[in-house]
Amino acid sequence: MTQAPVDNALLPWLEPSWARLQQALAADRLPHALLIVGARGLGKRRLADLLARALLCPTPGPSGLPCGVCPDCELNAAGSHPDARQVVPDPESKSGEIAIDAIRELTERSGLTPVRGTRKLVLIDPADRMNAAAANALLKTLEEPAGNTLLLLIAEQPGRLPATIRSRCQLLKLAVPPADQALAWLTPRLGAAAPLRLRLAYGAPLRACAEFDQPTLDNRETLVRGLIGIGQGELDPVAAAAAWNAIGTRLSLDCLASTLCDLLRLAVSPTPPRLADPGLAAPLGALARHLDPGAAHRLLRRVFEARGLVESTVNPLMQMESLLIEWARIAKH
Repeated sequence: MTQAPVDNALLPWLEPSWARLQQALAADRLPHALLIVGARGLGKRRLADLLARALLCPTPGPSGLPCGVCPDCELNAAGSHPDARQVVPDPESKSGEIAIDAIRELTERSGLTPVRGTRKLVLIDPADRMNAAAANALLKTLEEPAGNTLLLLIAEQPGRLPATIRSRCQLLKLAVPPADQALAWLTPRLGAAAPLRLRLAYGAPLRACAEFDQPTLDNRETLVRGLIGIGQGELDPVAAAAAWNAIGTRLSLDCLASTLCDLLRLAVSPTPPRLADPGLAAPLGALARHLDPGAAHRLLRRVFEARGLVESTVNPLMQMESLLIEWARIAKH
C-alpha cells in the first residue's frame, strides 16, 4: 500500500526562518548542529521535520520543501528512512529524560556512511530533557562532528542545556508571530473563539489549536472564578486547591499565571491594552484596585518556578495549596 503524502505546507510565520535556512544551504553554510528554540506551539518540530525531510529529498521543490512523494519522502513519512534518526525520552522512563544510552548509540553511529544519500539527519527532541550524563556524551559529538551529519536540537527551555552544548550549536529562535498573521491562519480553523484562544496560548497558534477547546475554556473560567472567590474571602484556598488539582496542574498553573498578569495590568490601568480574558475585567479590576504589586510579582515568580517543576516529583496538591494560601494572604491585605 502506498504511503499517503505528508503535509509539506510551511506555516506562514515560519517562512522567514525557512528562507534563512535555504540561504545557508545554498551558500553551503548549514551548521553541523542547529538548536531550534521557542515557546510551545510555534512549530519548532514542524520546522525541524521539514528541514530534515527536505535535506533527504533528492527532488525538493523551488522553495526547498520536500516533494512528499519520492521514495525518500515515503520512507520518512513511514518513519523508516535509514539516514534519519530521532532521539526522544524513553517512554518507559518515569523521569521523562533522554538518557545517556540513547546518546551513546547515536555517537556510535555518527561516523557511519549515509545509506541512501549524502547526509544523515539526527533530531533530538526535546534536547532540554537530556540528563547531565547524556548532555556530556553528546558534547564529544559536537566537538568532533561528522561532516555528513546534521544534528537538529529542539528546546523549549534552552537554559536547561549546558552552556557547552549551546555554544556549539547555531541558534535559531522562533518568535511569536504578529497577532493579525496568527489570527488570519487560526480563524478559519477556530472561528470566533480564535482571539481568546490565541491570547490564552500567549500568541502561539499551534498551541491555540491544540489546547483551549470549549471544555478547557469552561474549566479555566471555573479556575478564575475560584481565584476571585478566594480573593474576596468567599472560598477557602485549601479546599479550592483540591478542586484545582483535580482539573490539572498545568492548566491550573497557566491560569494562575495569566490571571496574576491580568491583575497586575489592571492595577496599572483600568483599561489595559491586553488582557488574557477581557470578559473578566470587571471582577478582576475590583481586586486589582487593592493589589500590592510587589507581593503579586513575588507570587507570579513562584508560579513560574512551579510551572518548571510540573514534570518533577514535587507534590502538586501541596504546591497548589501553598500558592493559593499566598494569594489569599495577598488579597486580604
